[in-house]
Amino acid sequence: MENIFPMAMIFFCLVGLAIAQNSPQDYVNAHNAARAQVNVGPVTWDNTVAKYATDYANTRKGDCRLVHSGGRYGENLAGSSGDLSGTAAVNLWVAEKPYYDYNSNSCTGGRECRHYTQVVWRKSVRIGCAKVRCNNGGTFIICNYDPPGNYVNQRPY
Repeated sequence: MENIFPMAMIFFCLVGLAIAQNSPQDYVNAHNAARAQVNVGPVTWDNTVAKYATDYANTRKGDCRLVHSGGRYGENLAGSSGDLSGTAAVNLWVAEKPYYDYNSNSCTGGRECRHYTQVVWRKSVRIGCAKVRCNNGGTFIICNYDPPGNYVNQRPY
C-alpha cells in the first residue's frame, strides 16, 4: 500500500504534463515564442476562432485526414498516427523556419514554409486551436488565425 502513492503521483504528473501541452495558453505560448524570435507582437486566444477550430476538428474524427476547412481563417493542420500534443504541432510548423527566405519572400529548396509564415504573420493576432483523437487512434490538430495570413507578395513580418 505504501508504494501506491509514488506511482499515483507519477501518473498524475504525467497526465498533467500531457494536458498542459494542449491548453489554450500552451498554444499561445508556442506561437508567441516563435513570433518573438522575429520581433512580431503576440497572439491572443480567441474563443470564437477556437470554436471554429473545434467544430472543424470534430468533423475529422472519422478519418483524421489533413484536409483544410476552406473557411475564413488562416489555418495550420498537423496529424499523427498516435498522440501528438498541441505544442508539438506548433513546433512542427515552426521547424519550417530554415526554409523561409525573407529576402525573396519564398520557401527555399522546394521545401514547405507556409505553416511557419502563418505562425509568425504579423497581422494575425487572434488564434484558436483544437485537438481531437481520431477513430483510427491518430491525432488531428488545427490552429486557425484571424485575420488570416500568407497573402501573395506580402511578407509575414
